[in-house]
Amino acid sequence: MIIGEGMPLAVMGVALGILASFGLTRFVASLLYQVSPNDPLTFAGIAILLGATAVLACYLPARRASKVDPMVALRYE
Repeated sequence: MIIGEGMPLAVMGVALGILASFGLTRFVASLLYQVSPNDPLTFAGIAILLGATAVLACYLPARRASKVDPMVALRYE
């Protein structure tokens, strides 16, 4: 459930980042060495890396929170 809530925001962020990076390619093209500004492998690799990071960022706190006994948490509050 938590991953389902967090992933749409992460996907939207990755999509906006890719669109912004396509827009900035003509400005950074002179700074790149032996890499095409529109290299599809680089864009796909970064999108996959950011998506995997977002999954971990949603999953790890959810897994940790699911291990807490609700009665123990209520006692400490």
